[in-house]
Amino acid sequence: MDINNPLYKGQGLHVLTALFTVDDGKFKVLLLKRKNQPFKDKWTLVGGACYNNETLEDAMNREMNEKVGLKGIDFKLFNVYSDINRSPVMRMVAIAYIAVIDSKKFKFLKETSKAQDADWFLIDRVPPLGYDHDKILQDAIDFLREKIFDGDILRNLFPEYFTLPELYNAYCSILNRAIDRRNFRKKLLNSNLIEDTGKIQLQPGKKSAKLYRFTKDIKKIII
Repeated sequence: MDINNPLYKGQGLHVLTALFTVDDGKFKVLLLKRKNQPFKDKWTLVGGACYNNETLEDAMNREMNEKVGLKGIDFKLFNVYSDINRSPVMRMVAIAYIAVIDSKKFKFLKETSKAQDADWFLIDRVPPLGYDHDKILQDAIDFLREKIFDGDILRNLFPEYFTLPELYNAYCSILNRAIDRRNFRKKLLNSNLIEDTGKIQLQPGKKSAKLYRFTKDIKKIII
């Protein structure tokens, strides 16, 4: 490696996260409106440049806190984007993560020194995004749909206790397709994925519903 080779110069790293939630059965992504150039006033995924003294994970945690005031998010690496012209400033390779949270547990800041606004957007109501974030977001959605029944991603989407209708609505929203309700219930209960807590959710004017939780031994289930 010749460190003086000019082809090594002027390169950087972006760290980005497609942060998802399910709110009242609706699949949403958190976006921020940029305060600075490039792409000032455009909506983007949460992220920014990685400093030379940071790991990728440290950079993503810092950016999440600086841009929208969130901490303690569990990220999962899902892709790398290296198009030479993806940033108008300089060559920037993007390291893209995915994360899912219960939006009732995490409260973000609407405005920070780095962002003029932030909000949850329905997946089918996302405005045109800056950089190449439209593609990255679609890739992240596809990735999540592949992995939604695998591992601890599920835990992060829901409160500790939930009803089967809430779980059903979330799956349908994320997958963007209907699932047979009886088959869904049967497979979930036979899979050791969830367990009955013995608790009941009282709903005024509605039939009470059993509350479930995820078991400690989550395994993959195909619906």
